[in-house]
Amino acid sequence: MADETCTTCKKQGSDTPLKRCAKCKTGWYCSRECQMADWGTHKKTCARIASQTSSNADTKNSKPNTANPPKNLSAAIDKPFHRLETKSWLHDRPKQDVYKLLIDAYRLRMQDNLTLDGKREADSIYGGCRDGRIGFRRFLRLAGKASGAVLPPWWTADHAAECEEAGLRGGWSSLGSAVEKSEIVEHYGERYMPMQLRLLGEQIYGRGPGGQAGASTLALMKLRRPERCTRRR
Repeated sequence: MADETCTTCKKQGSDTPLKRCAKCKTGWYCSRECQMADWGTHKKTCARIASQTSSNADTKNSKPNTANPPKNLSAAIDKPFHRLETKSWLHDRPKQDVYKLLIDAYRLRMQDNLTLDGKREADSIYGGCRDGRIGFRRFLRLAGKASGAVLPPWWTADHAAECEEAGLRGGWSSLGSAVEKSEIVEHYGERYMPMQLRLLGEQIYGRGPGGQAGASTLALMKLRRPERCTRRR
């Protein structure tokens, strides 16, 4: 809850109790007043998201949930490498998880560009910027244009701004800090998380790190990885 913020007034979940929109489960609010103030904007996507969520729930396997989410995420997703193939890896995740994973996909790609290509992106911390907000903003624009709807269906320009803001608060998701593969593994407790983030980055940039194509890796991991079921904490 501490990572969540009120959609309207931006109060942190660590400072005041927040509640989700009862219909779509994506918007967080600290009060009825804040929810009503945001309704004019939120209603445009609320019904659509609720409908999609209901449809997904109806078609999911009825097996009991046995998988725990990776560390520091609110939910696991079913068959992550299958989701990457269908470009829906970011779909059906809590908003704050989406923000965090996008930031880490960008940060890991900037590190890979340096170590694998010897390239320092001018609009990143590797190019001398105080933080990577300009480069990350470009990354999000590319994500919005990527084929196959990489971003969740509820994504809007407001969410892009919130995502950027999440990277400017310091802490783990700081756009002012570099991150390496080993740190990603340790933070999420998931040894395949760097691979998933790199494959997401390839879908967004249209090129894998170091010019490597991830198609063969993705096909192999689909066969090797066990099914994981969505489960919220």
